[in-house]
Amino acid sequence: MAISEIQLGKNGITENFLSTLKTHFQKVRTLKISVLRSARENKGDVKILADKLLEELGEYYTAKVIGFKIVLKKWRKPREEKIFPEI
Repeated sequence: MAISEIQLGKNGITENFLSTLKTHFQKVRTLKISVLRSARENKGDVKILADKLLEELGEYYTAKVIGFKIVLKKWRKPREEKIFPEI
């Protein structure tokens, strides 16, 4: 299966929504979430929702915001932040 799509509505990020995400991630590695108008006012709200999703899901996930969509990806290993050495 390629990429699964789901919608995030006015209820926002609830326990039920998170359990739905985890169910989808058992079948696919990449998930597109369309953020409906009732869940946001502007593009900044989409970024805030993406950050909140990452906080709830854990370190095995990454998110990318494209317009009013959030693309979530599940990794086998935790993603490490790149730390640049001091000069």
